[in-house]
Amino acid sequence: MITNDSPAILVQDLHKTYRDGLIFRRSLDALKGITLRVDQGEIFGLLGPNGAGKTTFVKLLLGIVRKTKGVAFMLGRPVGVRAGRKRVGYLPENLRIPRHHNANSALDLFGQLSGLSGREVKSRRGAILESVGLGDRARDSVKKYSKGMVQRLGLAIALLHDPELIFMDEPTDGLDPLGRTQVREVLLELKAQGRTIFLNSHLLQEVEMVCDRVAILDRGDLLGVGTVEELVPQHIKTIQLELVVVGGDAVVQTVLHDAGRNHLASAAEGGPAYVLDRLSDNQFAIRIKLMDQTDVDRLVDELRRHGVSIISMVRHRISLEEAFLTVLAQAKGRL
Repeated sequence: MITNDSPAILVQDLHKTYRDGLIFRRSLDALKGITLRVDQGEIFGLLGPNGAGKTTFVKLLLGIVRKTKGVAFMLGRPVGVRAGRKRVGYLPENLRIPRHHNANSALDLFGQLSGLSGREVKSRRGAILESVGLGDRARDSVKKYSKGMVQRLGLAIALLHDPELIFMDEPTDGLDPLGRTQVREVLLELKAQGRTIFLNSHLLQEVEMVCDRVAILDRGDLLGVGTVEELVPQHIKTIQLELVVVGGDAVVQTVLHDAGRNHLASAAEGGPAYVLDRLSDNQFAIRIKLMDQTDVDRLVDELRRHGVSIISMVRHRISLEEAFLTVLAQAKGRL
């Protein structure tokens, strides 16, 4: 039985090797010693390029394929145990729903396959369809649905049996902006209810908006696990600023030049020290990277000391896409 402090998913030294041929057997290591923990109640994202091993990892956790070596637990039980699978929901990337069904009858079908009674399905389906934005289309034939509507119906099916842990493969694929917003709201509501969501998606912006932590896989290796900030190596972390200032041209350039000698991250990375654009006679836009908060404070103090007024200052944190590309590049020896 899973306790409050037990992980929703726990894998240790997990390997999966595929073999081909009878005599000269070739092997492919799809997973190479993965150790990972997903806590209860978090939204966890799995990222990686094509061929990284993401699909194999999810299929192994769902009991669709068998591990070669290692340990894997889900909701306190070994992966593959029937009692554990009943507490898990799954939204595949390409869900096939017979086109003669409508939303209600599709939920009836998949609900029965999940072990629910007809009465249980009927008592739940209205609220679930409403939550994914299909409440007013429950009686429409699936063949009239757009791809995004089919995706939302798949999400309703995954939630129908009230799972504690939900796997979602590209849940916002094919959705318009409104549909994506609705799915995000559902995910956050599920998290508020204490459920755990394991999200596999190539839409990094969507992942960044909802996930507490992410893992990055590449060619079967686990490259990193954590928040966006935790994933970026310390020596690569920078603070990016955009400022609008008012002051003399020469004064502004002098302050920026002095700062660039020792404290600009962009200069340390081999890029331009800063970008300065004139907006009017004495108003300038500055784009600059600094190493840490101390350097931000120092730059602001110097601008003010020289009589330069700061009209606005926007700080940009590193994005998930930047962190993802940085981790992959570092693994390939490019950083």
